[in-house]
Amino acid sequence: MDLDASIVCLNLRPPKALATSSTVELPMDIGTRTDAGRVRLNNEDSLLVAPEMGLFVLSDGMGGLACGEVASRLTVETLLAHCREADADPTLALTGKRVEGVNETSNRLASGIQLANRIVYRAAQENGNRQGMGATVVAVRCANERLNIAHVGDSRAYRLRNACLERLTQDHSFAAEQVRLGQINEDEANIGGLRNILTRAVGVEQELEVDISEELMMDGDTILMCSDGLTHEVSDKQIANILRDAKNAQEAATQLVDLANHAGGGDNITTIVIRQGARMQGALSRTGLLSRWFNMLGT
Repeated sequence: MDLDASIVCLNLRPPKALATSSTVELPMDIGTRTDAGRVRLNNEDSLLVAPEMGLFVLSDGMGGLACGEVASRLTVETLLAHCREADADPTLALTGKRVEGVNETSNRLASGIQLANRIVYRAAQENGNRQGMGATVVAVRCANERLNIAHVGDSRAYRLRNACLERLTQDHSFAAEQVRLGQINEDEANIGGLRNILTRAVGVEQELEVDISEELMMDGDTILMCSDGLTHEVSDKQIANILRDAKNAQEAATQLVDLANHAGGGDNITTIVIRQGARMQGALSRTGLLSRWFNMLGT
């Protein structure tokens, strides 16, 4: 599949730093960084930024050797191609079941992940050397003043708003499920190999459940998408401090990866940082913007 190198960033080059479009109403400052870490020789993470589409995707491959890299690359390429095709033809059928209660953009992200699941699964079945390969994925699309999020696995999305960091995704891992059930605490979950046992991943099984969430976008929001190579080494408090203090999105993305490497760099580390800018300068006060958001919440 041929892809425009100015749009997709698969461990190759940084994306454009600033972009606006009809899909993305607010200007965005974007930074990315991916690194193999201090232990692994191969980087199996893939990332994609298509700011003119408001689309951002991060995938962490698994399966060893080149298999994980293949799985993650197929995942991000499939999502981009599917969203592009749907933009050109809104009547394009969804892959998998429609999710009720969420908008069309969220359903399209879930559809793209379902399609990627089929493609990665088929690729693994057709090549015995790739048996067991799979990938996590977290995908974000900014549209109509909303943040649409779809994810599978333990790659995460965070939001920093008013200096408060909030996790926008829940890990699909055995350890995370035990924490949610109250069987163990967060500290216990980070000990041993339980956190590495995924309960969902792209391409491992024929059927896949995709988590979807939607959030209102506000001026000053900072979104972080990351692979577990970051969160296994860096605490949420450290993440919040860097996102808050960095001069721009690229500095934040770079500092987070550097900190994870300094802490051990036990896995591949990938970050995408998106800083939301102000819609209008001077014409509308911040109070007015907040009033508008609260009015929207009331409708």
